[in-house]
Amino acid sequence: MGMTTRTRTREASPRPQDDAAADSPPMPAPEAAPPSEGPITLRTIAKYAETGVKFACLTCYDYTTAQWLQKAGVPLLLVGDTAAEMILGLPGTIHAPLDFLLTLTAAVKRGAPSTLVMGDMPFMSYQADEAEGIRNAGRFLTDGLADCVKLEVDRSFAGLVEKIARAGIPVCAHLGTRPQSSKLHGGYRSTGRTADEALALVETAAAMEQAGASMLLIEAVPNEVSQRIVERTSIPLIGCGGGPACHGQIVVLQDLLGLTHWQPSFARPLANLGGHLLEAARTWIDRVAASDLGQHPYTMKADQRARFQGDQASATRVDGGTCR
Repeated sequence: MGMTTRTRTREASPRPQDDAAADSPPMPAPEAAPPSEGPITLRTIAKYAETGVKFACLTCYDYTTAQWLQKAGVPLLLVGDTAAEMILGLPGTIHAPLDFLLTLTAAVKRGAPSTLVMGDMPFMSYQADEAEGIRNAGRFLTDGLADCVKLEVDRSFAGLVEKIARAGIPVCAHLGTRPQSSKLHGGYRSTGRTADEALALVETAAAMEQAGASMLLIEAVPNEVSQRIVERTSIPLIGCGGGPACHGQIVVLQDLLGLTHWQPSFARPLANLGGHLLEAARTWIDRVAASDLGQHPYTMKADQRARFQGDQASATRVDGGTCR
């Protein structure tokens, strides 16, 4: 999805929650999204936002993990362009291939068929030509089995969002910090920290709703900006470093699991899977060295073993005679 670039710009990446936390008043404990009795749809997410139920979102890139996250009750999974970094080891999200993301999105949906799965439109899959953008968005629904698509926007994308929505494709408009455009600013930076930037983001959010966006995602902005957008619009707002005012919150799964070497302050690890992975791998190395592999599960019946060993002995005698 873009989100915090975690390779070339780690040290320069902002911690947008730190400033807001000092000025914001204490928030009442919100209600968490209850386990769903049926498939999660856009209506489900809209109902959460309408009733003040906070909902969790995570990135996901494979079938097996998707199964576990659906079992845990995560209502929304984003197959983000961060797969370029997390899966392929590429230096930034702009390198995510379209067909690769389509394949991953379909895998996640197969693993979590009752979860809302969002496909992330990668760099240059919609910026160059509107017709191509509409077709690629449609491919996320047909080839990728996604329930909706996300694209990074400013106000100039309102026309494209309207056309994609008119084609029957639900859109999540990603505003605020947009990693696909980070090179324009010399690297990843937070946005909305001046009054002019904040007002422009609020106007962009309103324009996206008017264009037909079903959801909004805002990245790396002060909480005051998110709060104003919530007040100004009527569709769900998901935050990625957007503050507690957002209806939903999303982070990169690998950050949450402690699999990355650095995490933004809004994505504090809840597990140390990196440490567990190291321990498991080292234990496996030791077991292989000691041939400590447990009971071997594949055996031969006694008569077949005797026949095999007898044939082997005969073959040895014949070979030995030939050698002499």
